[in-house]
Amino acid sequence: MNKLELEFSKNEDAMLLAVSDVNRKLEKISLGGGVDRIKKQHEEGKLTARERISTLIDRDSVFFEIGAFAAYGMYQDHGGCPAAGVVAGLGKVEGRIVMIVANDATVKAGAWFPMSGKKNLRAQEIAMENRIPIIYLVDSAGVYLPLQDEIFPDKEHFGRIFRNNAKMSSMGIPQIAAIMGSCVAGGAYLPIMSDEALIVEGTGSIFLAGPYLVKAAIGEDVDQETLGGATTHCEVSGVTDYKMPDDKTCLETIRKLVSKIGASEKAGFDRIKALTPRKNVSDIAGIFPANPAKPYDMLEIIKCIVDDSEITQYKEEYGKSIICGYARIDGWAVGIVANQRLIIKNAAGEMQIGGVIYSDSADKATRFIMNCNQKKIPLVFLHDVTGFMVGKRSEHGGIIKDGAKMVNAVANSTVPKFSVIVGNSYGAGNYAMCGKAYDPRLIVAWPTAKLAVMGGSQAARVLTQIQVSTLKKQGKAPDPESEKALFDSMKDRYDSQTTPFYAAARLWVDAIIDPRKTRETISLGIDMANHGIVEKFNPGVLQT
Repeated sequence: MNKLELEFSKNEDAMLLAVSDVNRKLEKISLGGGVDRIKKQHEEGKLTARERISTLIDRDSVFFEIGAFAAYGMYQDHGGCPAAGVVAGLGKVEGRIVMIVANDATVKAGAWFPMSGKKNLRAQEIAMENRIPIIYLVDSAGVYLPLQDEIFPDKEHFGRIFRNNAKMSSMGIPQIAAIMGSCVAGGAYLPIMSDEALIVEGTGSIFLAGPYLVKAAIGEDVDQETLGGATTHCEVSGVTDYKMPDDKTCLETIRKLVSKIGASEKAGFDRIKALTPRKNVSDIAGIFPANPAKPYDMLEIIKCIVDDSEITQYKEEYGKSIICGYARIDGWAVGIVANQRLIIKNAAGEMQIGGVIYSDSADKATRFIMNCNQKKIPLVFLHDVTGFMVGKRSEHGGIIKDGAKMVNAVANSTVPKFSVIVGNSYGAGNYAMCGKAYDPRLIVAWPTAKLAVMGGSQAARVLTQIQVSTLKKQGKAPDPESEKALFDSMKDRYDSQTTPFYAAARLWVDAIIDPRKTRETISLGIDMANHGIVEKFNPGVLQT
């Protein structure tokens, strides 16, 4: 084995171990509240949230889960909240892409934590942006009261969900809700603000106030079934539309309802017969370096993802720290904007550090993004960026102006954008490469991703210098050993906040994916986005 083969093998081992770690964590998350609570749900005659989704989607459909790591490592004082107590994602029902949101009643009886609300809003946002049907499988005890102040009153809190229900109705986006367990208080509005509501007899119930609260409020004695069960709402109040004998019949009826939804106008993104990459997709694991400080050729990663491993590069010899080019992914035409991590020479023969955005590369990317908007070609961003170039030469050359133009183009882009964070995504580089704030239709991370204002060492160094300066002013200057201990402590804390798990827990990314699944993820995203509408591109003020 030569040196290159040995390096490839080391990289591959590191990546596969990282993927395995992600999968182990996902397996634990998929158990929700645990085996005992799953068993209890079965004893009540109910399927779990994940079983419901599996039964609902087409047999040949892959369920792409959004926010599986939501709330990961959070709410430990409250016993944790796996997947934020909600399972959400994209799947096909009767051949149609839909968004599915299912409360996991094994986790705190499906109660809404702050991250549960954020995850539901993200699911609705995806449905709205792409104009795809959304199906709610409701089984929730309502707002988690100990944290009510973090989910109830603000703009992006619980009430926004019902606002989105109303907005989607006005947009003509089908919403179907199945009440398969508890549905109480304000949460009762979600299924009833949907277009059609089903309720499962014996297990489903919906009311603004449960029996205990009714007794406390008005002194009335009433049982749960009489107050808000399936018979009450299908035969007396008329609140719900379909009374179902069990979960499976309910899910099968949803399939029948979806099968009769008329076809919507497509956005019209170009697609031809797909060609598999000539370069082995699995090679991604060996190409990406185990040591993040080492350079690698992003072009080789791209060739593992795109059809026939072919990309037509735009301004190939200019602005080399960003690769821009046209390609196809699973037959779909795409425009790719990717950071190049090689140490390269610019047009003037000067060496440029990989992973940094320079003025020329920002200018190139801006023009390319505008071209893709003009041609109605979806954009794919591959992040491995440490930020924009700093220093006197760059500032005098107008790096801020050139960076602002790129950010402007990304912000005003109307074609669907998809972001894949393969390595670093630091500072303003995250923004320019279409970070979460710039409305990517999907944003996913590899297990090797890192999101932060800057790298751990740089941040810790800055923070340590500030702390040392403060101590010196107080006459408490630390010795070198204490200063090193301070640096290490700050770096460890900062590094823990840059991991993909930390980002996914807070929904800064939609999912952590196996790098070998990048191609399928982007294809699914474009297929979804093809149901939406592309507005006319207006770049705003872009000084040349």
